[in-house]
Amino acid sequence: MYKYIVFIHILSATVWTGGHLILSITVLPAALKNKSIDIIKQFGERFDKIGIPALVLQFLTGLYLAYHHLPNVAEWFSFKAPVSHLVVTKLLLLVITAGMILRFKLKVQPKITNNKLKTVKVHIIAVTIISVLFVFLGVWFKTGSF
Repeated sequence: MYKYIVFIHILSATVWTGGHLILSITVLPAALKNKSIDIIKQFGERFDKIGIPALVLQFLTGLYLAYHHLPNVAEWFSFKAPVSHLVVTKLLLLVITAGMILRFKLKVQPKITNNKLKTVKVHIIAVTIISVLFVFLGVWFKTGSF
């Protein structure tokens, strides 16, 4: 069962991080060049259909994996085991990511216009950096170093 959970976790990370890298590296520059938020909206409408489920799967499988390595949840926050630092850091990144998504969906997206491209740019870059940090920490988690 463990190897299947790891597979789903990595596949979900690939979808989430890969999607945000595409958004940051190709879609965002095109939107900024054309001063058109519609390019980002179109990508977002399509990506959300697989991106959000991928993030949810990462969350669920991540909890399973953390529990697998540290079955006592209190140990996640004790910082006695080196792996607890990674678990807490990934949980913190998840909370930040969820907060940014909620803020974007509830506050930014309803008022989005071509004049708000800089706000959207900052949000996209921040979420992309966080998603890459998730991958970095995942590699660290599996290998013990980076």
